[in-house]
Amino acid sequence: MRVYDGRAVVNDVSLSVMPGQVTCLLGPSGCGKSTTLRLIAGVDMQDSGEIYVDGKLICDTIYRVAPENRSIGLMFQDFALFPHLTVAQNVAFGLKGKGGDKDKRVRDLLGRVGMAHFADSHPHQLSGGEQQRVALVRALAPRPSIMLMDEPFSGLDDRLRDDIRDETLAVLKEEGTAVLLVTHEPAEAMRMADEIALMRDGRIVQQGAPYNLYNTPVDRSAAAFFSDVNVIRGRVEGALTETPFGQFLAPGVPDGTEVDIVFRPQHVKIDFDRGGHGPNPTPTDGVPAKAEVMRARFMGHESLVEFRMDFDGSILKATVPSVFLPQPGTTLWLTVRRDRCFVYPARDAAE
Repeated sequence: MRVYDGRAVVNDVSLSVMPGQVTCLLGPSGCGKSTTLRLIAGVDMQDSGEIYVDGKLICDTIYRVAPENRSIGLMFQDFALFPHLTVAQNVAFGLKGKGGDKDKRVRDLLGRVGMAHFADSHPHQLSGGEQQRVALVRALAPRPSIMLMDEPFSGLDDRLRDDIRDETLAVLKEEGTAVLLVTHEPAEAMRMADEIALMRDGRIVQQGAPYNLYNTPVDRSAAAFFSDVNVIRGRVEGALTETPFGQFLAPGVPDGTEVDIVFRPQHVKIDFDRGGHGPNPTPTDGVPAKAEVMRARFMGHESLVEFRMDFDGSILKATVPSVFLPQPGTTLWLTVRRDRCFVYPARDAAE
């Protein structure tokens, strides 16, 4: 736990990061991600709890190993390269000893990220992507047990970012380093992580493989963090919730409880109007609900269509993996895949 001004900014956080594994600490700005990294690195000290590296205690509220002796590498979004040192000197800075072994380690790492020919250059002569590569291998040079990365790709343009992320991931895997990466971008976490720890208000609310967090979110906020969601509200009677899309199961929820039924735009199925009627109901897709197109936009790899629902005037979104641009005012019918819907008590939906 870490408390500032009487508020717990990190509270009951428990993480295990394994060699060769990338764990992403994911969450909105201000949720305690960077503070957690600072505690592990030793630049801040927790108010309670213990930190271990390779099974050895490195910090509690009394005992504290100095940051430089923790076998932990640090990489931040500003790269923090020494401007007066060459690329090779930057990489060699944290290496102990001297001579051929040290020089070989520097050459090998620079070669691995395609930067060997920049060994004698200075940081100001490099692009942002090149500086990021140097910062990565400088952090890896001493062979740390753990690599802490705080939004390391946020300063790169979108086109370059994916390539750099993939290169970085490959080098980290080759080194067998345990990685804890902080990010507020779900797409980055999904792309890089073996495991995601979703953080909110200083706590980890859900942890697991990216597939599991995306497909079995613990609550509405967790579902909405990974993508846009549609929400309709209903009331449970006899473990069922009646809606214009048909009945939804709500097992274990007491009668009279209001629930939010949450589903993503890509799981909305669109069908054409047939003289005032939609398609027949099915067990998979439920009952069709009538809607009117408000607007449609092509997003490059999919089309986004916004509908005004006939039953209550609410707005629902649907995405189609192709060009689909119906005119505003067009009547269409929507169904929702039952196996892609999440049902949560409405009190969990507060955002």
